[in-house]
Amino acid sequence: MKASATSDPHLFLTLFVSDIHLGRSDPATERANEAALIRCLEAHEHEVERLYLVGDVFDQYIEYRYLVPKGFVRFQALLTRWTDNGIPVTYLKGNHDPWHRTYFEEEMGVRIATGPIIDSVYGLDVYLFHGDGLDRKEKLYKMLKGSLRHPLPVWLYTTMLPGDTGYKLAEWVRLLKRRYGNNDVKPSTVEALRAHAHSVLHNTTAGIVVMGHSHYPELLSFPEGYYLNTGPWHKSRTIGSLNKNALKLLRWNGSCTEEIISYPVAARAAAFREVER
Repeated sequence: MKASATSDPHLFLTLFVSDIHLGRSDPATERANEAALIRCLEAHEHEVERLYLVGDVFDQYIEYRYLVPKGFVRFQALLTRWTDNGIPVTYLKGNHDPWHRTYFEEEMGVRIATGPIIDSVYGLDVYLFHGDGLDRKEKLYKMLKGSLRHPLPVWLYTTMLPGDTGYKLAEWVRLLKRRYGNNDVKPSTVEALRAHAHSVLHNTTAGIVVMGHSHYPELLSFPEGYYLNTGPWHKSRTIGSLNKNALKLLRWNGSCTEEIISYPVAARAAAFREVER
């Protein structure tokens, strides 16, 4: 692996990171997790021009009308500084952090997205989605996903239960699932996300698909475009980057990002613009 170049001021970057799972472990471990992420992002601060958080930023997140979960203010301060400086930040909800309201948008200027989105980046349409609910073997979650995110049950949960009680109940369910569930990489989930990415590339205008959720970092090339899974920051310290020339999967080594794999995108972007004309 080679160190990622960060010295060319003309190659501005879009960064992708997911599955940070802030709050997953003990306070000391999570403080180190947050600090490493901040160092990684700040190492690219002079060249980044947009950031995508592709879900599961928090291991659990329930926002109430007047209350938000405490902790990780250093990371939130970085997001606020970036948006104040004109760097757009988009946060796609994941399966661990779907219950956002208005706090991130109003206080930090962060765009919150609920479902799949397609944004134009450097002349290419980029499809972004956390990726939860695509694995057919996750039957219970697929059944509950709509109800868990529907405004009525969310309103009932956050209104009828006191904040501490609602948050503790969600934490108990999370820990129970982790204790008795399979927390390793699931091959069925990895394959389901790959198949979905290929379908999106084949059936939409997207030339790049970016997802998380599978906890399996990879960058694949299909005839129709590319699929990037950023992998789990909390385990692999991997992120994705895109500039006008290349799409990359990177790993943070504590002082800089190292390139794992890269694909050129300039020719594909030019071809896409030609088709548009």
